[in-house]
Amino acid sequence: MSAPTLLKLPPSKEDLNTINAYLNTLSPQQILQWSIEHIPALYQTTAFGLTGLVAIDMLSKMSSSPPPLVFLDTLYHFPETYELVEAVKARYNIPVIVYKPEGCTTTQEFDSKYGEHLWERNEGLYDYAVKVEPARRAYAELGVKAVVTGRRASQGGARASLQPLEMDETGLLKVNPFFAWTFEQVESYIKSNNVPHNKLLEQGYRSIGDWHSTMKSGEGDIGERAGRWAGREEKKECGLHEDYFKMKQRSKLS
Repeated sequence: MSAPTLLKLPPSKEDLNTINAYLNTLSPQQILQWSIEHIPALYQTTAFGLTGLVAIDMLSKMSSSPPPLVFLDTLYHFPETYELVEAVKARYNIPVIVYKPEGCTTTQEFDSKYGEHLWERNEGLYDYAVKVEPARRAYAELGVKAVVTGRRASQGGARASLQPLEMDETGLLKVNPFFAWTFEQVESYIKSNNVPHNKLLEQGYRSIGDWHSTMKSGEGDIGERAGRWAGREEKKECGLHEDYFKMKQRSKLS
């Protein structure tokens, strides 16, 4: 039996359309299986949210060498998030490649470089420094050509029109195997497969990011990402899935 043919990179728009027409008919497991067979230099960038954890669990069951995990440590995660990272490493016996803001290993070093509470003074620069730049550095140093994401159309915003396979402005491929799943499907899988998850989800948090921009969802809150960037209705993304070149330019102007 011949080995599966690797996708030629970068794919043309026509090729992407053809591939998505096919992937749209598959389950998340089938999309993941197709991806590890056909996409070279595939990694998973994760913040250990619920959908990302589902991907980790599924991939561990279909491959003895699943895509390596890249964790962007902003330095401002909750202690429970760091506990979860260790639980995932122990459960699945997989390495986690950690990238932090350039030149910083602690919050003290970050504050020394950028000043305290950068997220309050310049949110765009903060997003670039803790997520966007470390991600691009990781992709360059590791030779990443594609990443598995946990994005879903049901999360709303720019994600509402997600396709199973996308290519961003830098040529990076993004595999979105759960594009059509609802939060209920994700939660059901987590419970049925006893997947490790963040303890904060059982304390009233619905979506978990950095401690300074995350709060418990209140009564009447709607949306799967309630509690993130509270009071900032226009804020929907952390920068990682926004236009890289625009984010980089804005950071230089700051």
